[in-house]
Amino acid sequence: MVIALAETGRTRRSGAGRRPGKQDTRGAILTAARKVFAEHGFEKASIRMIAAKAEVDPALVLHYFNSKEELFLAVVELPFDPDKMIAKVYAQGEAGLAERLVRLFLCIWDGPTSGPVLMGVLRSAASNRVAARLMRELFATQIVRRVREHLSGQIPPEEIPLRASFVGSQLFGLALSRYIMKIEPLASADPETIVAAIAPNIHRYLFEPLGLPGRQRLVNQELPGRQQRLGNQRSAELAEPLGPAGQTVQPEQGQEEK
Repeated sequence: MVIALAETGRTRRSGAGRRPGKQDTRGAILTAARKVFAEHGFEKASIRMIAAKAEVDPALVLHYFNSKEELFLAVVELPFDPDKMIAKVYAQGEAGLAERLVRLFLCIWDGPTSGPVLMGVLRSAASNRVAARLMRELFATQIVRRVREHLSGQIPPEEIPLRASFVGSQLFGLALSRYIMKIEPLASADPETIVAAIAPNIHRYLFEPLGLPGRQRLVNQELPGRQQRLGNQRSAELAEPLGPAGQTVQPEQGQEEK
């Protein structure tokens, strides 16, 4: 699982690129990658850093894993491809997107193979610092980035990470309550009942105005300056114009104040 640090005591006698008599090369790369990703994060980690930690050539890392992203997904051991999952959800457009997302989420967690893997991942993330860091990196680099790509032009880009984290809190809270803590009647509820109840929240998090207090604070911060400017302007309008030697200039008869 995510918190496993190494495959120790295992050797393989065949296969290109293996180091005979030593730790399984692929396992060594995965062990090194877990440490590097947990310490530096996905963006700052590099193939060279991982290869150095595993004491192998960088080309050997790419022999087993085609890219840093593929290696990262292997480290967290997800039983699905986030890219394909999100593409499937967005394939039919915004209409019904939230329902499709919740339905697919439940389908993956209810799967006989993927479900137990995800439960192990979630338990690990809740109790292990390294596993939690890896899951945060997974969410930031694999989920939020893809959501940003699909929602580009539909909502303000600066809101996407927050909106995505709201969606994540809803879905992972659902997983924790339904599959880990098994809170009834949620644990045994029909999937379509859950879809009907939760999808409207997901839709709001993705597409509707959130009424973020941060935006209101920005407006409030501007108010004193605006009020001061308006006050100065009003004072100037109310001040009586003075003529020579400070005498008050009387408005001409018939002139109306604007």
